[in-house]
Amino acid sequence: MQRPLKIATALAVLASTVWLTGCVGLAATGVAVGAMSAMDRRTIGAQTEDTEIELRMAGGLSDAVKGAGNVSITSFNRRVLLTGQVPDEATKAAVQRHVASYPPVRQVYNELTVGPAASFSTKSSDSLITTRVKSEILNQKALSVNAVKVVTESGVVFLMGLVTEREGPAYAGVASRVPGVTRVVTLFEYITEDELKRIVSQ
Repeated sequence: MQRPLKIATALAVLASTVWLTGCVGLAATGVAVGAMSAMDRRTIGAQTEDTEIELRMAGGLSDAVKGAGNVSITSFNRRVLLTGQVPDEATKAAVQRHVASYPPVRQVYNELTVGPAASFSTKSSDSLITTRVKSEILNQKALSVNAVKVVTESGVVFLMGLVTEREGPAYAGVASRVPGVTRVVTLFEYITEDELKRIVSQ
């Protein structure tokens, strides 16, 4: 498999948990990738770079920064969210410096906490919350689940995406009503209604 196809396949997997099952054949032909890309508000270039940021940073982080084994990296439009646990403040700062040094990264949101690694039950609960938030967004006709990324850490839901001022509170409101959510943090990039119309019409 050549590099462009590897990147495209990884992008399809990362884009939405809805596509995790039953799409192997489609992904292989590029159909699923094209469909997901069309519904994503980022450019194809940004989508590809976000995937590379996540794969490259996650792959080498433990070697680059001691104690960073429980760090999760999420990138949207070249802005990176760091979640998870680290042993001390020095490690927290070192992780941010390492990720920020990668040229495609435009901004880093450091939401790492100092303390022991999250338990299996906490991680399972977070995974369920993320799935439920995505499902609730999917049920809202006025919102697009592919316009945002949802990350949950210890009950806190982080929302990243390209949204309008009208949409932002709506996404946050949906997430806040999901059982188990203790707080919602919005890390949106805001676009105008005209920009949204232009993106959707492309």
